[in-house]
Amino acid sequence: MGRDAGRELRRIVRINEEIKSIVATAFKINLMAMNAIFLAKRAGQSALGFGVLSNELRRFATDLQRQMGALREAIYSSAATVTEVVKESRVLRILERARRESQGPGRAILDEHMRRRLADQDADARQARVNALDRRLRQMLADTAQLVELGSVLARSAKIEAAYGGGFNTALMQVSSDFEQTIAEIQRSLENLGRR
Repeated sequence: MGRDAGRELRRIVRINEEIKSIVATAFKINLMAMNAIFLAKRAGQSALGFGVLSNELRRFATDLQRQMGALREAIYSSAATVTEVVKESRVLRILERARRESQGPGRAILDEHMRRRLADQDADARQARVNALDRRLRQMLADTAQLVELGSVLARSAKIEAAYGGGFNTALMQVSSDFEQTIAEIQRSLENLGRR
């Protein structure tokens, strides 16, 4: 259990690093969307659709930041649980080593202490907790992937609307391409998270 928990803890740390990257990218999308909204206003009537989509992309970025915050909280909870499991595993190994090296009354005391400790901490229950946390994280990642797919659809729609931007269509097209590329980065990050 200790090795599995240690591996799980390392995985959680890697996931947290990827979450930080996604949060930074979502913040970037939010800023890009605000700039796109201003650009659409300058373009006037011909870019109304682009402005609406830019506002939706801004909302998407905010929702993504919120989702990543919830995922980060779940990661912290998982890390705390797994750390607890790792510590308990280590304590049990130390007690077992001390018990093997003890004799007489000392060994009897350690036997009783370990029996009580093992009764309180069932290894299967600890593993079940770790597995439940893993399932919860995977579900949250799936929900986030759906949200990012929505962002991708919004970015593609903005690209279509950019074509109707009149004299601003080149600038709008560039902005919509930037949205598309940035959201693709997030999708790659989520794919990395799914593999971990």
